[in-house]
Amino acid sequence: MNLFIYPSLQIFYSFLTLIFIVSGTSLALSNSEENEGYEIAKEANLRDEGFQHYTAQQIMTLRNRHGEESSRSMSVKVLEMEEDGDRSLVVFNNPRDVKGTALLTHSHKIKNDEQWLYLPALKRVKRISSSNQSGSFMGSEFAYEDMISREIDKYDYLLIRQEPCGNLSCFVLQSIPISKNSGYKRLIAWIDSEHYRTWKVEYFDRKNEHFKTLKAENFTLYKDKFWRPHKMFMENHLTGKSTLLVWKNYDFDEKVNKNHLTKVGLKRAR
Repeated sequence: MNLFIYPSLQIFYSFLTLIFIVSGTSLALSNSEENEGYEIAKEANLRDEGFQHYTAQQIMTLRNRHGEESSRSMSVKVLEMEEDGDRSLVVFNNPRDVKGTALLTHSHKIKNDEQWLYLPALKRVKRISSSNQSGSFMGSEFAYEDMISREIDKYDYLLIRQEPCGNLSCFVLQSIPISKNSGYKRLIAWIDSEHYRTWKVEYFDRKNEHFKTLKAENFTLYKDKFWRPHKMFMENHLTGKSTLLVWKNYDFDEKVNKNHLTKVGLKRAR
């Protein structure tokens, strides 16, 4: 599943009863609600299958709590893998102090995901361990685990409700990571019932505190099937910091060489 179909985003079943806390209230969840949640995640995944590959450009703008901003530009390549999770490569083009830094991600449907960071100043590849994937990606409000395509069988789901969201109707879907290494206790996503696009995601930390919110805007349809947002805004409610990702120049026709999305290819990434 693509990173941003929830994500995708790939946000994420078989418990007879599940107890969780919402605003301090304990609720027992029926098996049917869990099944509905899983079916929504499954449908979102199916609607994004078959893109094969795409490239894009990103502008990342970091803003601190005082309103000061700094920007970075990146190139992105994504490759859909048969029988496994997606592979992606993000390469920083500027400013000069981060130019050439690259993040390679191999997501997997079942086993632990893999990530490597190439640091040009040191001319070395650093593996991002599963226990460190909750850390900040290059000083942004996106964690390393946010850069991984979210495979549906790595989460438990609950359909909380359905409600209006703007001019649309949205499923409000909770996803609980199965991995104990995740920095999130749960995520709540607003997914429209027409095209299964994710418009908002609320992130709860391991203490079950709502600390981040992601909002997506300006969705565009590509190849008559694949919806992609052109703006993604992540706000950290605890620190007052935020990160804006502006996507442009999506290209679903440009081929992505599988050999470029390997540890060996990572050092040659440009």
